[in-house]
Amino acid sequence: MNDLTHSFDPAQDNAREYRAALGRFGTGVTVITCDTGDGPLGITANSFASVSLDPPLVLWSPAKSSSRYPFFMAADHFAIHVVGAEQAELCTAFARNGNPFDQFDWDRGDHDVPLLDNCLSRFECTKVAEHDGGDHSIVVARVRLVTTRDGDPLLFFSGRYGGFTEPT
Repeated sequence: MNDLTHSFDPAQDNAREYRAALGRFGTGVTVITCDTGDGPLGITANSFASVSLDPPLVLWSPAKSSSRYPFFMAADHFAIHVVGAEQAELCTAFARNGNPFDQFDWDRGDHDVPLLDNCLSRFECTKVAEHDGGDHSIVVARVRLVTTRDGDPLLFFSGRYGGFTEPT
């Protein structure tokens, strides 16, 4: 028996349905930060993944339609912050605005990269490759330094933030 209730061709004019279907994949939430030369910039993203343990590589995928896209593509150094369950406000702020740094504790790291405090994990990165990914780009980076703490993750599912629960 087939439990799927709706099938469609995502190449046809079904962008909203396709996006909703992708949203059924629960992810962690990150805030990516870089220095622009004119100041710090950040963006909320759930398009983050580990690529390799040796060498330590990660990736993320900024949307080409974002007004922040050119700055992140120009950045050779950036930080990826994995956000804790109590940090939804941080994610919302950086989703709406690239420069809400005055609302949060942060410092500057190597290459003036803005480093947000108290995230679950922070990966300080150097870009090693970029690839076309349709309406996004795929940025691959070598992780140079990791900072981590214990805590529960903030998760994103079907357009909403939430938390982790044990399976029943």
